Amino acid sequence: MPWNQPGSNDRDPWGQGNGQNGPPDLDEVIRDLQKKFGGLFGGSSGRKGGGKMPSFSSKAVGPIAIILVGLWLASGFYVVEQGQQAVELRFGAYKTIKDAGLRWHMPYPVESVEIVNVQQIRTVEVGYRTNTRSSQIAGVPREALMLTADENIIDIHFAVQYDIKDPRELLFNVAEAQDLVVRGATESAVREIVGRNSMDFAITGGRAEIAQETKTLLQQILDRYDTGINIKAVEMQNAQPPAEVKAAFDDAVKAREDEERLKNEAQAYQNDIIPRARGSAARLEQEAAAYQATVVAAARGQASRFIQVLDEYAKAPGITRDRLYIDALEEVYGNSTKLVIDQSSGSNNVMYLPLDQLIRQRSSSAPITQFDGTSGDTGFGGAFADTNSNTRQERSSRLRSLTQ
Repeated sequence: MPWNQPGSNDRDPWGQGNGQNGPPDLDEVIRDLQKKFGGLFGGSSGRKGGGKMPSFSSKAVGPIAIILVGLWLASGFYVVEQGQQAVELRFGAYKTIKDAGLRWHMPYPVESVEIVNVQQIRTVEVGYRTNTRSSQIAGVPREALMLTADENIIDIHFAVQYDIKDPRELLFNVAEAQDLVVRGATESAVREIVGRNSMDFAITGGRAEIAQETKTLLQQILDRYDTGINIKAVEMQNAQPPAEVKAAFDDAVKAREDEERLKNEAQAYQNDIIPRARGSAARLEQEAAAYQATVVAAARGQASRFIQVLDEYAKAPGITRDRLYIDALEEVYGNSTKLVIDQSSGSNNVMYLPLDQLIRQRSSSAPITQFDGTSGDTGFGGAFADTNSNTRQERSSRLRSLTQ
């Protein structure tokens, strides 16, 4: 039967009576708590017709308010690390920028602080992604494939390094993540630069130039939108044709390299042979000019000498004729290996003439050996034995005596 019906002995469902042995009443628990709080804060805990909340005393309100205000003001202290800048906002509007150090601002909700690391160098990959765990590179064709000016498709990868130059512009003008903004602007700048150049230029000699132009254009794009981002470096990691045509392109590049090599070899041969030919031509011209000057000078000298001799001949024809005759004989016999012996002296000298030695020793001034009974040096032969020691005048006088 139900526990509250007659005959149930007022027992509840838990097997207990409805007397003092039951669980405490909820009203009694509330009254006990009111008494405790009322004694703590100095209020009354009596009830008259209903419950009365405890009242705080004036002595307790002041210290509690001071403690709460102190805690609220203390929450405004913050620390800015080196390389960081703090942007203070008052009710969401820009107030100021603080550098590194211990700083304070009006606590929330009056002011708030956004701390930005302005010296950290961040890297954005365009056209590929690097797996940090395995260090493997995976291409992103949506970003890497671009169209060149000669209507070819190139697979190009870029790495962009940047930092923050103005945290205020970054917080108020950039809604998306920084990396996404830089990646999108880089892709736009690269497509514009690559679209103005040919594929060969982008793959071979124009890599550095394209990277520099991309950096300049990318910075202009970011400054145009006031992003507060500063581009530190733009590097072209890879530039190649798509994998489908890479083999054919490699053959074309090899043929082009062979062409350039042959051109360089031909240019080197030209640079070697032309200066040598020009040098030989200049040498021949100088030799011809020197020969011309020599012949002209010799002719002028001979003409002058002939005129002088002619003048002397007109003054003394006989003496001049003899002089010319003697000089001619001297010139003829000076280059001859034969000896002229004067037999009119009447001597019986027997001369042994080693002609072969005379020819060999002519330059060394070797004397001629004579064998006779007196071992003397007489006659015209004795005069020729010491030809190198005689003067020109002596030889001329002897020749003059022979011709008389």
